[in-house]
Amino acid sequence: MTKEYNTIILKHFLLILTFFYLSTDFVKSDEITIEEVTIKKRKAIFSKNYSTAKKVQIFATKGDFEKAKDLMIEMSENYLNLIPLFPGNTKEGFKTEALPAIWENKDEFNNLMKKSSNDMIKLTSNIQTTKDIKGELNKMMWSSCKACHSKFRAPH
Repeated sequence: MTKEYNTIILKHFLLILTFFYLSTDFVKSDEITIEEVTIKKRKAIFSKNYSTAKKVQIFATKGDFEKAKDLMIEMSENYLNLIPLFPGNTKEGFKTEALPAIWENKDEFNNLMKKSSNDMIKLTSNIQTTKDIKGELNKMMWSSCKACHSKFRAPH
């Protein structure tokens, strides 16, 4: 098994363990709820992926492909980590920008997250050999953002 695969498995295990811990019935009414934690966690991951994508663009354009590749792998992992962060009890509240379409089309949304993750891994191979870095980033990275935002995120 590769180091990246082991890292992804470890992160998923820690995420599941965290949700198990937070889902127990010891939360007092004046404390943060599991719904709030879940919504804020997914918002943080999406925000992180956006800022990371901007860094990928900068590094790749400058020819610093190793730094760009490391960030692409991080983004790939983040997409997979988003999948369990849309349980039915988090459709509303805490300034979520998620549209009901996510829950109405759960398989489509999950597949988009998996495709986005896979595209980032493919991009780590393609970015160094392409003659059109900006075009490759648009096709493999920014188009995933657009596909999700156009169907699953409230306009802002």
